[in-house]
Amino acid sequence: MREEQQFVSGLYARLDALREEAESAVQASLAQVGNGLQARLERDVMVAEQSGLLAAFDAGENGLCFGRLEFGDGRDHHIGRIGIRRADAERTPLVIDWRAEVARPFYLATGHTPMGLRRRRHITTEGRRVTALHDEILDLTDTTRTGHEAADADEVLLAALDSARTGRMHDIVQTIQAEQDRIIRAPHRGVLVVEGGPGTGKTVVALHRAAYLLYAHRELLAKRAVLVVGPNPAFLGYISEVLPALGETGVLLATPGELFPGVTATGTDTPAAARVKGRAEMADVLALALRDRQELPEPGAPLIIEHDDGELVLDWTIAYEAREAARAMELPHNLARPTFAFRIIDALTAQLAERIGHDPYGGPNFLGPDDIAQLGKGIAVSPEVHAAIEELWPTLTPQRFVDDYLAEPVHLSDEDAAAVRRAPGGAWTAADVPLLDEAAELLGKDDSAERARAEAERQRAVAYAQGVLDVSYASRTYEFEDKEESDPDGSEVLLAHDIIDAERMAERQEEADHRSAAERAAADRTWAFGHIIVDEAQELSAMAWRLLMRRCPTRSMTLVGDPAQTAESGGVGSWRDILSPYVADRWEYARLGVNYRTPAEIMEVAAEVPRAAGVVGFEPPSSVRSTGVRPWARCVGDLAAGVAEAVAAETPSVGRLAVVAPRALHEALAGKLDGVPAGGEPDLTRPVVLIDPRQAKGLEFDTVLVVEPALYGTSDLYVALTRATQHLGILHTTPLPPSLTHLS
Repeated sequence: MREEQQFVSGLYARLDALREEAESAVQASLAQVGNGLQARLERDVMVAEQSGLLAAFDAGENGLCFGRLEFGDGRDHHIGRIGIRRADAERTPLVIDWRAEVARPFYLATGHTPMGLRRRRHITTEGRRVTALHDEILDLTDTTRTGHEAADADEVLLAALDSARTGRMHDIVQTIQAEQDRIIRAPHRGVLVVEGGPGTGKTVVALHRAAYLLYAHRELLAKRAVLVVGPNPAFLGYISEVLPALGETGVLLATPGELFPGVTATGTDTPAAARVKGRAEMADVLALALRDRQELPEPGAPLIIEHDDGELVLDWTIAYEAREAARAMELPHNLARPTFAFRIIDALTAQLAERIGHDPYGGPNFLGPDDIAQLGKGIAVSPEVHAAIEELWPTLTPQRFVDDYLAEPVHLSDEDAAAVRRAPGGAWTAADVPLLDEAAELLGKDDSAERARAEAERQRAVAYAQGVLDVSYASRTYEFEDKEESDPDGSEVLLAHDIIDAERMAERQEEADHRSAAERAAADRTWAFGHIIVDEAQELSAMAWRLLMRRCPTRSMTLVGDPAQTAESGGVGSWRDILSPYVADRWEYARLGVNYRTPAEIMEVAAEVPRAAGVVGFEPPSSVRSTGVRPWARCVGDLAAGVAEAVAAETPSVGRLAVVAPRALHEALAGKLDGVPAGGEPDLTRPVVLIDPRQAKGLEFDTVLVVEPALYGTSDLYVALTRATQHLGILHTTPLPPSLTHLS
């Protein structure tokens, strides 16, 4: 203990020194004088680099060193959250990053396959103080003993599992199991599907995989960023501290309702609406609806356009020929619009030229090419002409197009149209976001106006730079006049105009974008991520998968979930159905079969729910621990009072309790639960929270009270029953589902 304490104390001293160096570098950079582009760029880059180091050092503060590997050949390595080197000339490793290849035996070695290890030591710390050592002897021929040999090889794991919840997910860097390590370090190219039941650690394994990939492929993924998609904001808040604790901040976390920049889904769909909106066929439906927006005048009822030289007639034939020419370009709607507009303008110009320059005696038109071109310019700037073009081929945004479509849905059955129909301007829902993304693909972005503004701004900057250079030249004429007379070959003093032109000078004053890759990706719908991790992947609709596949053209993905927990009516559920349209059968599958969270007593009860419902292929995970406490069920007369009484009795002195109830009951229950709010996203750091079954996905609590289970669907009930790490209780006024009647 004394030896390890000395090492840990020295390690933290080195960490403090590195932190001080980084802080000094940041302060020195911020104090640098100079407003030129080069000076600002160097300052910003230095601040960003050193700030990143500070974040990593802060992340390593807790549990900086948690293991030691002693090899049979005399090698000895300490393992920690981040890698730290000594200050010597060779930069000798002081502690090895857990993601390094040399650290793998810490997670994989066994007595049967020791991987060269003599001893594996788990080091437990509180702050900077070593509190416990647990040694595993892997070379049984070595009779050396320290007195800290673990009686149970899983002693450290079980201690972590039994610890009280805090409302935030913790990393498992000290207790990664062999099956988890193989998934974390799997090659990052292609699609990896990780399936596992409740409590198998799918989510935390996926997050550690993100940290590992950023370590192993830093150069690539730091530029392209990693996207982590979670089911709801509460879940993202729950996992938000895992990656920073592992020293990684360059990851974008988002829900499916946040994947279209500028839109955050706050509305709620009915199950029928979500199901219809999520179908893959909606891509074709939207494409057909967009073609409907490329309109023609009714035959025999042309558009009459007022013009200074007389009325112009835009009839069905002119519009049809222009529309076919635009469609033949096979460009998105907004990008094909200029072709349509030019064809209309050309046809109306020819119409006007024929009227004005017509020779009544059958001779050639009186107007020459220049005259006709002048007429065309007048038509091209006519507001009336542009209004007619807009009526037939409107410029659309994704938001306008989808909002208009949902107000009057077409190309659907009457039943489906009724399900998705809503008043214009309604709140966007999570199922609308893939429709918006699909619309953006169909419409395209006409950035010609943006480019024109940028070019005009560039020209202004060049003109200003030229003015500065002219002043410089004028200054040279007077200041160095005597020198020039004595030195006819030119002055030896170089000024700005001698070494740079106006264009280069303007370029050097452009502001660089110093946002991180994750920040830029969040604002750019067309961003291609280096890797995407999707949690609860079975819940996403076919349309949501179209969106995600666009975000990752390389198809480098880790998908985690459990088809038995599919609750969303629009969810695809089957991995094959999800992936076949994009990668056929070119994907890898891994299964996590050990339940680290749910005690055996609770898992036994929960497993009866999908079994009774006949869920195909259901296979419950095996729990590694037992608490000896059986779940209970209680029928109460006053539901709110009964829940309040149970909360008071069950609330742990440390840890967290969740009341899981249908949303319709929240207001009544919150009225009896002092200080527990109803509605919105729950604060998971509070001792008691009130959530619905969908919000419970991916979360865990010390104690869970499930209210009125007869009102749940099979998947929602299975999820609710498997959130507890210690105690589970059920309260009801209506009869229990058949799968739970044995508890009453």
